[in-house]
Order: sequence, then C-alpha cells, then structure tokens
Amino acid sequence: MEEENRKEPFKIVERGGSGEIEEKKSRFIGTVSPAETEEEALSFVESMKKKYWDARHNCYAYILGERGQLMRFSDDGEPSGTAGKPILEVLAGTQVRNAVIVVTRYFGGTLLGTGGLVRAYTQAAQAGIAASTICTMRYGTQFQITTDYNGIGRIQYLLGIRKIAIEEPSYTDVVTLKVKVPYEEEDSVRKEITEATAGKALIEKTGSAYYRL
Repeated sequence: MEEENRKEPFKIVERGGSGEIEEKKSRFIGTVSPAETEEEALSFVESMKKKYWDARHNCYAYILGERGQLMRFSDDGEPSGTAGKPILEVLAGTQVRNAVIVVTRYFGGTLLGTGGLVRAYTQAAQAGIAASTICTMRYGTQFQITTDYNGIGRIQYLLGIRKIAIEEPSYTDVVTLKVKVPYEEEDSVRKEITEATAGKALIEKTGSAYYRL
C-alpha cells in the first residue's frame, strides 16, 4: 500500500502568485511559493512578515514531500483553528505539495467571528493558488525504445494516441526514442508496441521517477 501511495500523482507550484480578498474591511492577501525544504518554507514566511511588517497577522501553512509527509501551520495570533488550519486544508484539498502559503491580514476594525475568519482565510489561500501556476507530477517509467525505420511510424502513432511525448530521438541505422510512461500504462504500452512491430522493437526500462506533465 505504501508503494502505491508513493506513486499517486500530486501537484507542485511552478510559479507562485498572490491573490487578495476583502471581508468587512479586513484585507486578506494570500501569497504562494514553492518550497523544497522546511528551511525554504520558513524563509519565505519571514520574507512575507518583513514585506507586510505593518499587518496584524501573517498566518501560514506548508506541505512538503511527495506524500505530504511534513505539514505545518500557524495561526499567528488569530483564534486557534481559524487561520493556519484552513490554509493547510486548501493545500491538502488541491493536492499541492512542496509549497507554502502565507495569508496576510490587515485588520479592518470589525471582528469576523470564528466562521468568518475560517471562510476569509480559506478564500484568500484559494485566491493565492488561483493566481499561481500549478503543474502535476506523475510517477512513471522511463523507456528507451529502439526500432527499425519500418516500425517508427507505428510507434509514433501509438504514443500520440496516449499523448506520450518523445524525447531525444536518435536516427542512425536504427531509431532510438526515449519516453516517460505513466506507471499504470507501462505493461499496456510495452504490449502494444511489441505487437505493432511484430516484436522487432527493443524496449528497455531505464528508470522510474516522478516527472512533470
């Protein structure tokens, strides 16, 4: 089961962004950044605190690791459970990993209550995610395929149907291709190529890893 969980797709922040909402004259600014380590996440939090030094609160959450092994959040003075946890739940709900969100609040003079705070911090975090560029990481197998020129057209057709990109094609006396195949399609892709080329194509597995779609 652990191996299967490790292979589940997840999302990462390719480019961070910032979004803002207003609730009863309080401003909530959600800012998102990629973070590979806890040190990077905390460094980003500190940078937001310096940028918004005059704000009432800078609440945050981050999730690190392919399986979300490390999760942390802070209410930064807001009532317990009204800020950091809702931000964390936005990250978890969107399956974003290796990312940190800081939601900055400028107090508008009106108390929002527990439900209002949860809603505002949730919406601000969502606004930050919406303003960011998010991409999907998928677990897959690296294949090197070697074929003669008679088989290349059939292989390109099969890969095209599955929307599998061809990398580093090499044309000598034979054709060599490199492709990344989703792990759950590994056996069926191998079978289809073998059948389409009457077993003439050589398919070598050269590794497995997460890759960006």
